[in-house]
Amino acid sequence: MSLFVVITLYFCSWALAFPDIPTSIRTREEQPNTFRPICPKVFVIGMFTDEGEAWYGIPEFNVLANNITVPGISPLFPQVHCTSDDDVCQVTTGEGEINAAITISSIAYSSLFDLRHTYFLIAGVAGVNPKVSTIGAVTFARYAIQVSLQYEIDAREKPQDWNTGYFPQGSSLPTDYPSELYGTEVFEVNQQLQEIAISFAQTATLNDTADARSYRALYASTQSFAPGAQGPTIMACDTATSDAYFTGGLLGDAFENTTSLFTNGSGVYCTTQQEDNATLEALLRAAATGLVDFSRIIIMRTASDFDRPYANQSILNNLLDEFQGFGPSIENIYLAGVKVIEGILHGWLNRFEAGIKANNYVGDIFGTLGGTPDFGPGSIFVDGKAKVQKRGLRDKKRLRRRQTLSSDS
Repeated sequence: MSLFVVITLYFCSWALAFPDIPTSIRTREEQPNTFRPICPKVFVIGMFTDEGEAWYGIPEFNVLANNITVPGISPLFPQVHCTSDDDVCQVTTGEGEINAAITISSIAYSSLFDLRHTYFLIAGVAGVNPKVSTIGAVTFARYAIQVSLQYEIDAREKPQDWNTGYFPQGSSLPTDYPSELYGTEVFEVNQQLQEIAISFAQTATLNDTADARSYRALYASTQSFAPGAQGPTIMACDTATSDAYFTGGLLGDAFENTTSLFTNGSGVYCTTQQEDNATLEALLRAAATGLVDFSRIIIMRTASDFDRPYANQSILNNLLDEFQGFGPSIENIYLAGVKVIEGILHGWLNRFEAGIKANNYVGDIFGTLGGTPDFGPGSIFVDGKAKVQKRGLRDKKRLRRRQTLSSDS
């Protein structure tokens, strides 16, 4: 067999194995005149199998009617699923920050989609702080905080007067604001849209189980955990992102402090998950090039387990018992989330197509999309250009201090 024939057979077999790739990697300008990108009104983002399957086989709509293979998204979940009219699409990113970032970036930059008017519903489960809420609850966040993006000392070696081994980068105390920022530490989404989403979700009847009620009751003996002992509700509170799946009172309290510190006292540490800041950074970069509207993001997390043990429970038992409220949390993704989706679809023409104007700051800690963040040291941009490298703040402060000491001497 000649080399030419071998090469020809190879490329033919490759094309048959991946029939969607040639079309999907074209730019919009290169698409044939008959091509029309998918323009979903709502795009639902889940992170693992159970979160994705919460939307399959439901009576309201069928997201499995149109299945689109998208290069670059998770090899475990290689397709975006859409309704026949393309009004609702759903994707499962894979767990963790890297999976979330790459999947969402691949979709945002794919020529298969036009997402400029799309609402994004992040819909997944999370750990929950019993000081604020409980298992089975449905939470909607205004802030997402990347709590693990800090310096870390093993707790066995931390200074004796510290209650945590985590402290902000570029600082010397857990109470100092970081002087080194990467830009993904905090995101703020549209508070007006958050409130609308909550009002839609509040029309749902949440799922609960006897097992979840029994587990909640174990938290009643600790006064500060009273919210954790109550039944599930729908509420506004904020979410913490960490690739490491953590548990315990010390870490919970440390990240409660981080949430408050990084948001200048505005954020309430409530849920913890592994993806949201990565998803938001991918969407923010797409928004900076006009591909998505960052003010159309809803962060919904349902609580599946407590982030710390009840009185006299071992820390290991709390960590390994992941099914404290897992069943209700998965059910409530759908029960609350479908009300949000239906509310947007039903009010599309007279309310949502034009967008919901935010009265709060919307964006990242750098001020990348314009405006002045109401947390952190303020925007790094002047006239659309970055004037200060945030990682250099520490060195600039040290230089000013040395100059001051020199002049005083």
